[in-house]
Amino acid sequence: MKEEEIRPQAIFDEYLRLAKDDTITYFADVENVSVGCPACGKAGVVSFEKSGFRYEICPDCRTLYVNPRPVASAFSRYYTESPSSKYWATTFYRETAESRREKLWKPKALMVSDVIKKYGGGNVVIDVGGGYGLFAEEISAFIPGTPILIEPGPHLASVCRDKGFPVVEKFLEDVIAADLPKGPKVFVSFELFEHLHDPGRFMRHLYGLMSSGDLFVFTTLSGTGADILALWEDSKSVSPPHHLNFFNPHSVQILLGQYGFEMLDVTTPGKLDIDILVNNRALIKDRFWDAFVTLASDADRQRWQEWLATSGWSSHMMVVCRKP
Repeated sequence: MKEEEIRPQAIFDEYLRLAKDDTITYFADVENVSVGCPACGKAGVVSFEKSGFRYEICPDCRTLYVNPRPVASAFSRYYTESPSSKYWATTFYRETAESRREKLWKPKALMVSDVIKKYGGGNVVIDVGGGYGLFAEEISAFIPGTPILIEPGPHLASVCRDKGFPVVEKFLEDVIAADLPKGPKVFVSFELFEHLHDPGRFMRHLYGLMSSGDLFVFTTLSGTGADILALWEDSKSVSPPHHLNFFNPHSVQILLGQYGFEMLDVTTPGKLDIDILVNNRALIKDRFWDAFVTLASDADRQRWQEWLATSGWSSHMMVVCRKP
């Protein structure tokens, strides 16, 4: 897979430009709150600043995170009103829908189907942050129940309703048990965790909505992934105000344990680390990676990508956990 196939550079760069403008509109004059490491609670060490947001690294568990961060209400406004959020929900999704369906959502649906076969959890899938509804369409080929989407963005919620899916137009933290059907469920979320203002609050509320035996399957960015570590503050994945938390395979287990979840599996099945480094060679400061992306053959790059994915060092992380 190539980055251009799922994130065309011109479209993605325009989204980042709009988001940079939105950081001033929605966050410049709002109250900020100090937080500890979102995984273990320890005090972090300042690493860098980007677009007015300060990132710290936890010296114990290596979680990268924004501290201090604007109050939650500012993010609620941003995700429901901002030009960049609207652009993501309309132009970006529309222009990339079919390529992302083939490259991302069909493989994810197959992986989730395999997880359900292995661990159980029921046939009702609750997609937290349902987006454009592509995953819901694809997982429907594997499960008998109709997926339910939790999607607070009005533009995306409307798209999902037009596709015939039940939509709860709320942030997960505002969902109540009556919004969801009874019976065994599998909760999923994709590329959402890095956006959360308060991951602990999210996990605590989700735990309250789940029944014993329900699964939670999610993907997020790992801050110890090769491309993020090599590019660091120059990584496009480190993009405030969207990405506030970068857990990793070690620290995410600490977080889940604090809220009572049983960890079943954590993997890094990423495919893009090396391609991202190749596309951003001019920003690489590390001599090894600069030499590698300059001299390595396509076969070398593929072998290294496969190794990163299987050894836990890709920046794309997938977690499977359960409420005991």
